[in-house]
Amino acid sequence: MQIVVLDDYQDAFRSLACSRLLKDHDVRVFHDAAEGAEALIAMLHDAEAVILLQQRTSMPRHVVECLPKLRLISQTGHNAAHIDLVACRERGIVVSMGGAGGANATAELAWGLILSAARHIPQEVQALKQGRWQTTMGSVLAGRSLGIYAYGRIGSLVARVGRAFGMNVVCWGREGSLAKARQAGYESAQSRVAFFSECDVVSLHIPFNQETAGIITSADLALMKPEAILVNTSRSGIIVPGALEAALKFGRPGRAGVDVYETEPVLRGEHPLLKLDNVICTPHLGYVEMEAYEALYSAAVEQVLAFAAGRPINVVGS
Repeated sequence: MQIVVLDDYQDAFRSLACSRLLKDHDVRVFHDAAEGAEALIAMLHDAEAVILLQQRTSMPRHVVECLPKLRLISQTGHNAAHIDLVACRERGIVVSMGGAGGANATAELAWGLILSAARHIPQEVQALKQGRWQTTMGSVLAGRSLGIYAYGRIGSLVARVGRAFGMNVVCWGREGSLAKARQAGYESAQSRVAFFSECDVVSLHIPFNQETAGIITSADLALMKPEAILVNTSRSGIIVPGALEAALKFGRPGRAGVDVYETEPVLRGEHPLLKLDNVICTPHLGYVEMEAYEALYSAAVEQVLAFAAGRPINVVGS
């Protein structure tokens, strides 16, 4: 079976143990993202199966309908918002989704962004390279309030580190996640207004779907303190488009750490957040480490092998 692996930016797939399980198949790996539908269709023209890592590549109807040989989409994770499932079903394309990984990696990156923003680490590194010494004043985190929006797998890990740093952890979100947070010994904010206005650091861990699109508004951000830090390692779509850039220009919050963007990958530095001095931007590194990759790709490979054996697993809608 001809299998295409898309968006392997670091050329990591072939170094994973799970990749060797596909030795009896024709595997083609692409490292650069397809810029436009025509480029994506060209990459997948002869593919019988495609392995998608998270939501890096969208599979809309107009692409799916131009792939006559495609029989399987093997997706890592459990988010299918970027795949036209109706178009796939009409064309007899099986969509399998499974595997998880990267919770610890994403939580660690969130703390990397928090610490970098609080102590201006990237700016000080660059200044030192340019011959300057101590150009900023940092903020201590001990004794400050850490806001966790959505106390789930990742949010709980971030909260645990905040407690270790001596921060006062305050949670917000749906009642189910707040109940778990309270059970773990954390406070829940008295209100949404109190959450955004009183927290010194707000870390977002909200899954992106139709219900959560734009759940963080300009009004929420305007409540934040001028010295507060907002960190988003979840998905860009949970914030109203353009709201964070405007808020950072206004100075509420005063700083941000961002790992996710409306359209990815961000190439040639073309994003308004990259032009702001009070935001630290990373290229969606949350789950990008070898253990997470092995876990995610192992699930995708297992789905391919099961399909090839005539026993598809983790089939969406089955």
